[in-house]
Amino acid sequence: MIHYQKKINGRIRELESIEPGCWISISPPFNIVELEKLAEKLDIDIDYLTDPLDIDERTRFESSDNIKLIVINTPVLNDNTTEERTLYITVPIGVVFMPEYIITIASYENAVLQHFKEGKTKAFNPHDHSSFVLQIMEQNVIAYLRCLKDINVRRNVVEQEVYESSKNSDLRKLLNLEKSLVYFATELSAIGQMMLKMQRTDFLNIRHDEDKVDLMQDIIIDNSQAQEMSNIYSNILASTMEALASMISNNLNEVMKRLTLITLVLMIPTLVASFFGMNVPLPLVGNSPLAFWIIMGCSVLVSTLLVLFFQRKKMY
Repeated sequence: MIHYQKKINGRIRELESIEPGCWISISPPFNIVELEKLAEKLDIDIDYLTDPLDIDERTRFESSDNIKLIVINTPVLNDNTTEERTLYITVPIGVVFMPEYIITIASYENAVLQHFKEGKTKAFNPHDHSSFVLQIMEQNVIAYLRCLKDINVRRNVVEQEVYESSKNSDLRKLLNLEKSLVYFATELSAIGQMMLKMQRTDFLNIRHDEDKVDLMQDIIIDNSQAQEMSNIYSNILASTMEALASMISNNLNEVMKRLTLITLVLMIPTLVASFFGMNVPLPLVGNSPLAFWIIMGCSVLVSTLLVLFFQRKKMY
């Protein structure tokens, strides 16, 4: 679906057709025929519009004949989240800008572009391409930070549940959170490297605009902080899972030890009963009315002494 939007009198307005200075927003569902017609109309390579639709497309930027492309990955909540699926995934956003138009295209609905469609940024002006791109990168970092905080909250909740009862479903939830953090750390690293290269080559032509240069530097710093947060959370989660694995193994050892001690205690009466069940002459075999109680008392006494011994050795 293709939308044409332009800022008129301080507000984003929907246009019926393409106009110079407008923002062309392409969102699902897609029609390849419409994309081909748009590429032909704007005289751009169709790859500029189809590359960002590949979910495995890497973060990068390129330019050719006054046409510039930026692909930046953004976090989205996985709609198919189950116990076996990752909570968050990263999907590419494509930004194509030329002297008169700027195009954004994404294969998933995401919070970054939705922020601009809803007009939540007052200083947003699609005709100012460099400012628009910087604001997209800024909102992208904010989206990562928001998702990282959500992951950390979920981790704390699941961690408490696992401490109380170690279920496989809870461990799978932690594993899925760890997968999301791996995706985040990888993409944030790639985004940071891309922005540093864009800053060094002045890809956005902002070198003489001090405000935009400062904004670019702030975004790079925030992205670095988000990357550090993802690494810290990932390390904490990995350590938590290792600790939980050790706790589960230790609990199993404790259960096996208790069962072994109980078996040893119960073995005494069983052994005595086995002796007196043999068809051979044994003490107390006869008509003594107290024979049964004497034998049972001795068995209980020996078992009690064995229990006291285990307690003294702190084995029980």
